[in-house]
Amino acid sequence: LNIAPLAEEADCLMGCRGMIRTSIPAENTKPICLRTDTGTTILTEMNNNVLISEQDAISMNVSAMAAMLAIGDADTEAITIANFSQLVDIGNKYGIPVMGVTAVGKDMARDSRYFGLASRVCAENGASIVKTYYTEGFENVVAACPVPVVIAGGKKLPELEALELCYNAIQCGASGVDMGRNVFQSEAPLAMMKAVKSVVHDNATPAEGFDLFNTLKNEA
Repeated sequence: LNIAPLAEEADCLMGCRGMIRTSIPAENTKPICLRTDTGTTILTEMNNNVLISEQDAISMNVSAMAAMLAIGDADTEAITIANFSQLVDIGNKYGIPVMGVTAVGKDMARDSRYFGLASRVCAENGASIVKTYYTEGFENVVAACPVPVVIAGGKKLPELEALELCYNAIQCGASGVDMGRNVFQSEAPLAMMKAVKSVVHDNATPAEGFDLFNTLKNEA
C-alpha cells in the first residue's frame, strides 16, 4: 500500500511511531497524530501499558498525541487513566493536544451509555478530542462529551456500509472519522478515501459517496 496518495486526501494521519517513520514519506506535510501508548497486543491483566518518550513525540514534530483509556476494565482502567493523565500533562507542557481513545472494557456493553461514559471520562481527564465507536443513540454520546468526537472505523465493512457508518456518525454530531482498515483494505483505497471525504466534508449521502467510489475505482 502506498500511503503518499492517500495522505493528500486526509486531514490528519494517525499511527504508532514505527509505522509513521517507515510508511509515511518524509516530505509529508499533513498533521500527524502519534499513538503514544504501547503494551500487549491483547487487552488482559498482563498488559502493562506504558508511554513512549515525550522527546520522541517532539522530535517527530507531531500535531497531536493519542492514548487509550480502558474504562470499565477492572485490570487495566487505573493504569490507562494514569498514563493518559501523564500524557495530558506532557501535552499541556509542550502545547500538543491529546486524543483519548476509548477501549471497550470487558465488563461493559458496547452501547451509547457506555461510550458516553467513556468519552466523558476522556474529556474530564483532559482530552482535547475523543475517538470512540459509533453505536445506536450516538447523538447522546456526542451530547455528553464537551470536546469534539471522532469515530473509529473498526473492522472492514463493505464500502457502502462504511460510508453509511460515516454519514450516520456525522449526522449525530461527530466531528470526523478515524478510519484504517475500511480504507486500506478497500479494493480501491484512494477512491474510498475520497468517498469518505465527500461524506465527512461535502455532506454527500452514502449513496452519493458510493457512486463517487465506483466512478473513481473504474477510472483508475
